[in-house]
Amino acid sequence: MHRKVFSLTRFDSWPNQLILKQQLREPSLSSPISFSIPKHICFSKSKFAADNQNNFDTACKFSSQRKTTLRTIARHCAISRLMEVITESKKLKQACDALSRNDHITVDTEFVRETTFWPVLCLIQMAGDGIEVIVDPLADGIDLAPFFKLMGDEAVVKVFHAARQDVEIIYHLASIIPHPIFDTQVAAMVCGFGESVSYSKLVARLLKEEIDKTSQFTDWRHRPLSKRQLTYALADVTHLRPIYEHLANELERSGRSHWLAEEMSVLTAPATYESHPENAWRRLKLRVKSRKSLAIMMELAAWRETEAQNRNLPRSRVIKDDAIYDIANQAPADKRQLVKLRTIHEGFARSERANAVLAAVERGLARDPKSVPPLKRGTPPTPRTTAIVELLRVHLKATAAHHGVATKMIATADELERIALEDSADVQALKGWRRELFGESALALKRGELALAMVDGGVQAVPLKGSKQEA
Repeated sequence: MHRKVFSLTRFDSWPNQLILKQQLREPSLSSPISFSIPKHICFSKSKFAADNQNNFDTACKFSSQRKTTLRTIARHCAISRLMEVITESKKLKQACDALSRNDHITVDTEFVRETTFWPVLCLIQMAGDGIEVIVDPLADGIDLAPFFKLMGDEAVVKVFHAARQDVEIIYHLASIIPHPIFDTQVAAMVCGFGESVSYSKLVARLLKEEIDKTSQFTDWRHRPLSKRQLTYALADVTHLRPIYEHLANELERSGRSHWLAEEMSVLTAPATYESHPENAWRRLKLRVKSRKSLAIMMELAAWRETEAQNRNLPRSRVIKDDAIYDIANQAPADKRQLVKLRTIHEGFARSERANAVLAAVERGLARDPKSVPPLKRGTPPTPRTTAIVELLRVHLKATAAHHGVATKMIATADELERIALEDSADVQALKGWRRELFGESALALKRGELALAMVDGGVQAVPLKGSKQEA
């Protein structure tokens, strides 16, 4: 079966006929073909499929309420026959070899992790110039080595949307991090599209299209996958190509490419994805009464993390957060005391895990106090600190609006509080491009060298007379 890619060449007597030209490697199959399309058409599934006899399955819904532009039709005329899924190592290698000839490719994965600690990779989607593929990593005998090799190819930019979980999966399976990468969600924040903008919103804003999200929360482990599921999955990379081109051009035009590079350096750092049991307590809220309780919580969290990883279970399946807080505060010495806790049921108290929990309590009680950080009692900020934070918040909003960047991308509320307390606070807002854009002026505002004023209908930081900023 030959894969056909179609491009719009001309319109004849619209709405009677749409003429498409096959773009094929085989010269013998390069003759134009035509087929009729009704006047009003809604590409809800947005795909065409064809075999070598040119029999078409239009796979679209008809609507009298929506017209589709020629540009939309042209964009959707590239799909393999019935979206065939790669299930063999040889075909995967061929596809990855073809994709490796691109300077950039779009990548997405589908996974589930509701019942496991480590995510289960269920589907891989990739697209390049004239090629779109879906890979079934659950197929018997398939070797994903060509995919992992492609992810490490320094000559090919890997484009993801909200890449962190995709990268985490690849790092867990192959101990490599895709590089170089381009995260369109982060790039959109840098370009002023708002905080954590979704893929569907980017598609709507930049491409004027809608994505059918009915398969968004499907269980991707089940086979066979329906055509609707495959259509949804492939759309995650086909639409991503023009989105990438738009955002890359905007970053170049605005001179902010180095901003994104800084963000990608964090996203591609191995430390971002390493999970050390001794640090697992940092994920928890400090609902403990004393440093002794904190020491027990640290030991319980480390035990749970190790247990969850080794048994490949969600943390909550091992023991819930509330139970950790309860045990840490009560410090039970035996199973009799353990079962009296409101968060522990009798079955757990009789299990082997109860012995491990009690051992963790003992380790916590015996822990060197110097290894336990002091508890932050949450003392209320002084009026001066509160006033500085409010000034910084207004300045942040004004800076974000002026430069068209999401406020969350520049600084968080916690960072503003830390800057208010300490000029040399170790926060991202005082590093790299954020310091240039906001950090330096925030410190100057705090020192009284700048003031906030209404200028041309907006808030701006202006130098005060006699200050270093004015000079």
